[in-house]
Amino acid sequence: MNKEFITAIEELEKEKHVSKDILIEAIETALVSAYKKNYGTAQNVRVDIDRETGDIAVLMRMEIVEEVYDDMLEISLEEAQAVDPRYEVGDAIEYQVTPRDFGRIAAQTAKQVVVQRIREAERGMIYDDFITKQGEILTGMVQRKSGETMFINLGRAEGILSANEQVPGERFGINERLKVYIMDVKRTTKGPQVFLSRSHPGLVKRLFELEVPEIQDGVVEIKGIAREAGSRTKLAVYANDENVDPVGACVGPRGTRVQTIVEELNGEKIDIISWSEDPRELITNVLSPAKVEEVIIENEEECIATAIVPDFQLSLAIGKEGQNVRLAAKVSGWKIDIKSHTAYYGNEEGEEVFEVEEI
Repeated sequence: MNKEFITAIEELEKEKHVSKDILIEAIETALVSAYKKNYGTAQNVRVDIDRETGDIAVLMRMEIVEEVYDDMLEISLEEAQAVDPRYEVGDAIEYQVTPRDFGRIAAQTAKQVVVQRIREAERGMIYDDFITKQGEILTGMVQRKSGETMFINLGRAEGILSANEQVPGERFGINERLKVYIMDVKRTTKGPQVFLSRSHPGLVKRLFELEVPEIQDGVVEIKGIAREAGSRTKLAVYANDENVDPVGACVGPRGTRVQTIVEELNGEKIDIISWSEDPRELITNVLSPAKVEEVIIENEEECIATAIVPDFQLSLAIGKEGQNVRLAAKVSGWKIDIKSHTAYYGNEEGEEVFEVEEI
């Protein structure tokens, strides 16, 4: 190795953002292993690479002792003082033992180490890049499929969209573009793995954040979201400015904003609801499109309430297979007991109870 080697390392430092010192230290460590493998020496060897010239020296360390028991590890005080009279017992002396043909081994080893370290550094940079994007949306392209799992090309990395994170009924072909939500990023021996979702509620939330300027500005806030992917989402929003209509801001002029998101979600229905700190008003709102006659707070600490609806609105309040009240419970955080007017005031048994679930 020589000055050109050091220059090449410095260029790599600039281009690949891999520290010169870290690279050289890694090469030195690898050269120690290569030396021991090829020349069968003891453990008291180190390799030193001159940071300026690139010259390599293999140095054997010997402990200075009164009486030598292992001539591979120890040297007598008399021998040491023949080199330099200032040596004392307990000091150490290093001899250069660089073999003539070590340059060839060093070049091969250095190349392997540099390639490996650059690969590790690039993987590290990709991980660092994507971990900051966790919880965000990216546009990718379907690169390949394995069974029900799709692998999405995200540019610098490949994302995994498992069957569980896909939306029922959605179909994407190879090379088709789609928006995906980044759920998680993990380090592996093969590089970072990026786990994606199309069914996560966060996808809808981020779409609204990207589409609605008032949310980006912080004027409108998303207070709650509940989703049954491919079917319906309920979104509760609140305006920090009393002059702003949060629902209207999310719907957009003539419904353009929400329609853009509905199209991205292939027709999924979206209910946009006005959030309220008053639980009675909140529960009334989240049960929309059903009309609620009265909300009775049964237990405020445990967030349990009963909603009374007109008899003819009962099935609408509950929704198909309980979907409407199930989403209402999730988005509001309240356990909701739905009763018809007749059932409640006629002292009959209640119809359905739905509880908030983790999402």
